[in-house]
Amino acid sequence: MKKTAIILSSLLAMTTPVIAADFATAQDAEALVAKLVKAVTADSGATFKEITAKDAKWVHGDLYPWSLDLNGHVLAHGATEKLVGKDLIDLQDIDGKPFVKEYVEATKAKGKSWTDFRYTDPVTKKVLPKSAYCEKVHLKSGDILVCAGIYKR
Repeated sequence: MKKTAIILSSLLAMTTPVIAADFATAQDAEALVAKLVKAVTADSGATFKEITAKDAKWVHGDLYPWSLDLNGHVLAHGATEKLVGKDLIDLQDIDGKPFVKEYVEATKAKGKSWTDFRYTDPVTKKVLPKSAYCEKVHLKSGDILVCAGIYKR
């Protein structure tokens, strides 16, 4: 019995870092956005379809991209397809923070930005602190934002 408990404890100890490693980091979000900038510049329509279809090259656990125009209309969303086409500029988090407006304005002004807010984690379904990283992309059809976020655990 003691051997079983020791083996089980050892296995649990070894799996905990693997589980934690499955959560995205700030570097993961920045890398995904950099990849997304290249893809939407080459073919925004196909890229938006892949994102919204939750293609594995874009969606990884709790890390997913989304894109908006500069007025806050969703062009693609890697977690919630029903948001595509919606105007989210006035969306507020659970604390009343107008986070979409905040990251749209900051990214329009600086070209890239990080914004903190609270949002529902698609993995745990709990509201957690989140940080969104966005970059502005210049397309022939007009400027857009591409974003990815991390949940702070």
